[in-house]
Amino acid sequence: MEKVTVCVDVMGGDEEPQVVLDGIAAALEADPDLTVLVCGPAALIDPFCEKHGERACPLPAEDVITMEDDPISSIMKKRKSTIVVGCRAVKKGKAQGFFSAGSTGACTAAAAAYVQPFKYRDGSEVKPVRPCLTSAVPNATGGVTVLADMGANPDVEPMDMVHFAVMARAYAQIACGIAEPRVGLLSNGTEDEKGSKFTKACFPLFAEKVPGFVGNKEGGDILNGSTDVMVADGFSGNVALKSIEAASKLILKELKAAIFSSTRAKLGGLLIKPALGSVKERLSGDSVGGAMLLGLKGVVLIGHGATSAEAVKNGTLATARAIRGKLVETIADSIEGLVA
Repeated sequence: MEKVTVCVDVMGGDEEPQVVLDGIAAALEADPDLTVLVCGPAALIDPFCEKHGERACPLPAEDVITMEDDPISSIMKKRKSTIVVGCRAVKKGKAQGFFSAGSTGACTAAAAAYVQPFKYRDGSEVKPVRPCLTSAVPNATGGVTVLADMGANPDVEPMDMVHFAVMARAYAQIACGIAEPRVGLLSNGTEDEKGSKFTKACFPLFAEKVPGFVGNKEGGDILNGSTDVMVADGFSGNVALKSIEAASKLILKELKAAIFSSTRAKLGGLLIKPALGSVKERLSGDSVGGAMLLGLKGVVLIGHGATSAEAVKNGTLATARAIRGKLVETIADSIEGLVA
């Protein structure tokens, strides 16, 4: 397997840094061709790197951007933070990808500033491609549906949506193994004429420029498996994602309450406990590791704040797979009018 280097933010996430270090250790054990740049305070990372030899290299960063910090100003004020130092490592070629479970806003801002988005020609203008947050959610067929944008861009133009579609399609191919992804446009009905003024403006562009476009899709289609990629502006996509997450938590909570409602139910619960465990694992998102920020000149994956060692492991490995799968290069090939 191709040797790759991934930078991991030790201070990202709501858990103790040791949780991230445990996740890095598990990733190194799982992938013998992986090297990790371990980014964090020297007192934390030096002993860990000494223990793991040449495959864990220290990248000192003494400052931390918290969830309470303003994302834009913090990357300017905290230039020695783990998020900024990690993104700069990708820009400088020290690593090919960056994984953090820190502030999504700060990671997005730092990635845009340092890893940098691609640029494309729009008539006489050269514009940056808007990076979009993309991940896969489980669907009713046993597979996954890729959702983009999940919240990076609340306000966008129709051509931004086209970019989201072709980039998410490339992600579905490389990260999810879907050979010919079907792409849907999130709307309030499946008929071609349905939608807001904005989605109606997007529809003809999708029909012309997006391979595998299968038309308008409703919110329920995210989970029923009728499409492989669902495209939305960041506002709508984030609302859809948060609704799915909340519904999943409610269903699991209600199931748990029902199981403990009586002695008879508890006995039945013991029988179905393994099945419920697998359902919980599938819905948790730990297996995915986080959301990929597409449209950049390097691989950047952002994990959940309440991450686990398993999620850090999988996020680090997912970053490595995207590098080996040439995700960045595939996305570059898919964007019309790309400027070198």
